[in-house]
Amino acid sequence: MQCRTKAPGGAVYRDRAGGLNQKEPAIRDKYTLFAPFYDLFSGEYPVYHAGRVLGIDALAPTTGQQVLDIGCGTGLNFPLLQERVGSSGTIVGIDRSAEMLRQARRRAQARGWENVILLQADMVLLDPGSIAARIEESGGAGVSDAALATYSLSLMGDWEQAWTNMTRLLATQARVGVVDLQEPEGWARWLTPLARLACAVGGSDITAAPWQAVEERCVDVVRASARGGHLQIRAGKTTREK
Repeated sequence: MQCRTKAPGGAVYRDRAGGLNQKEPAIRDKYTLFAPFYDLFSGEYPVYHAGRVLGIDALAPTTGQQVLDIGCGTGLNFPLLQERVGSSGTIVGIDRSAEMLRQARRRAQARGWENVILLQADMVLLDPGSIAARIEESGGAGVSDAALATYSLSLMGDWEQAWTNMTRLLATQARVGVVDLQEPEGWARWLTPLARLACAVGGSDITAAPWQAVEERCVDVVRASARGGHLQIRAGKTTREK
């Protein structure tokens, strides 16, 4: 079944989620079976939702902007992003799991969000030019105003390549936000075994520290942390020249 949704401006585009994209082979991973239950068992509200709130606050997208949601999963960032960009903005969710995207599509349809574009792709392997073209085909802009990666870069074997591909989809001096995980600090160190276990089950590298890219390659960096330092948040403005 194909999902058709109105894009900003009234045009109609074809949703690329759920294996509908014929340009790339289907991508299967550990989230295929887990996707329908992800929101219930991922520890979202007791632990990880706080990082999303802080990350989007730090990213500070504004009305009408187009924001990339890298590794968007089931769309847990969408409500917070919608509050910022409004119906005149666009959310482009990119994830390698067709089943996670299927859940994201259901979330968007249930809320009546007509400004969400979903693309199935691996951020490490994708060609930015091809992805930009697919976004345009779906009613969005080939160049985005901001990008957010929450708990996703540490899942990727080569997160630095994913970062490079992500920034090539952005306008000059766009804002980028990263929310990811490390071992708890200070009073929360006693939770380290639990944090390691949760990351191992989810497939995250707790030592990856992908927010370092924001520190090293962005200016006007906003920093925050939560849950005893387990959640690390960074956002800044890119300095890459077009």
